[in-house]
Amino acid sequence: MNPTTIKILRPALRGMRRLLSRLDGPWRSIIVGALAGVLGALAVEAFRALLFALEASFVGAQEGHLVAAARHLSPEVRLFAPAIGGVAAGLLLWIAARRRRTEPLPHRGDYIEAVAIGNGRLGLRGGTLKVLASLLVVSTGGAIGREGAMVLLAAMLASAIGRLLGRTVELRLVVTCGAAAGLAAAYHAPLAGAVFVAEILIGSLALSQLGPVVVAAVMAYGMTVALSGRAVLFPLAAVPDIGAPQVVLMLALGLAGGVAGVGLLQWLEMSRKIFSRLALPLPLAFGLGGLAVGLLSLWRPEVWGNGYSSIQQQLTGPGAWQVVALVLVLKLLAVGATAGSGAPGGVFTPTLFVGAACGALVASVLHALGFAQAVEPVYALLGMATLLAATTHAPVMAALMVFEMTGQYQLLVVLLPACVIATLVSRRLHPVSVYGLDGSMPTPEVTKVTARR
Repeated sequence: MNPTTIKILRPALRGMRRLLSRLDGPWRSIIVGALAGVLGALAVEAFRALLFALEASFVGAQEGHLVAAARHLSPEVRLFAPAIGGVAAGLLLWIAARRRRTEPLPHRGDYIEAVAIGNGRLGLRGGTLKVLASLLVVSTGGAIGREGAMVLLAAMLASAIGRLLGRTVELRLVVTCGAAAGLAAAYHAPLAGAVFVAEILIGSLALSQLGPVVVAAVMAYGMTVALSGRAVLFPLAAVPDIGAPQVVLMLALGLAGGVAGVGLLQWLEMSRKIFSRLALPLPLAFGLGGLAVGLLSLWRPEVWGNGYSSIQQQLTGPGAWQVVALVLVLKLLAVGATAGSGAPGGVFTPTLFVGAACGALVASVLHALGFAQAVEPVYALLGMATLLAATTHAPVMAALMVFEMTGQYQLLVVLLPACVIATLVSRRLHPVSVYGLDGSMPTPEVTKVTARR
């Protein structure tokens, strides 16, 4: 905020500080958490509205359905649109870095770092640039998640509010509330949003402080539903009852989910190393990643975007296994090209897609082996949950996330232990999660945070 704005708001801020200072610590945290939740939801909705407007202007997408838009574009536009968006995003970050005479770090402004190893202060300028660059990449078809920028924006807003309120609040806790609110609003998953920060940042957030985080996530979810009118992100009909043999088989598949998650983490690391060795300027690196997505989309347009539309298809009608396998391979290449180039965005939703596709393929194999009871949506949900657990090392969050996104409560008793198994396997084979945090509890002295959302 500029000095003029602060000067205008100063009387209101003084009154707010006086009010908060008179309250007990827990009540103060609850009120600030509720405020962070409401503002976080508004930030996410504003980001979503702007993103959809840009997608409609650039590629003619409606309501975020980039795959449908890609199908109707000419091959030339489909080829070059992601590259142009990548170059534009890279130029934005490169020029900004040149003006400040600093290294162009597209990941500057990371809320994980701010809470796990910092004091909760997020660089608003660097974070805003990252959000704007993410808008350019995602709105032109880049194979990266849009939700990462949404969560960052909510956390940044919470950091700004916390700094304005001064010493009456704990800044790291306020930023944590903002991150939980952003995740809850982006995925319509309040419980998963709250548990996300408890599992990922458990060394920085005591369980006694979970109350404000839950309030923030629930307030964000309520505000999102009030604004969008949709409670479940991927509505599904009730799945059939699962017998004991299938439960045992699904738990065993948690092992496979853990191994697949490690494979995904290694692929992302390899992609980053390839681009790092090229040592290209940001505009060229982002543009190269976008061009790779464009080339792949000439074969299958499903490689465009974060995978949201493809997840819907896997849950409702996955199609022939050959098509699912082909799209999965091409999508992995596209995600590796986009994320490896350093383009700002998340891999949360792409991970969900990879899991859904793997689960659909497993169901096809089981059908071929004579297991007629293997229902595609159930195994797609299992794949989503176990892949997410394996890459984030957060089993409870992963199970709750899939449950809340689909409304399939009856599967939670199977998803939870399967996610625990997948996480144990993943931690054994790959101790560092997608967030760059190892299995130990992060503290302010820990500096090993290298990968980002």
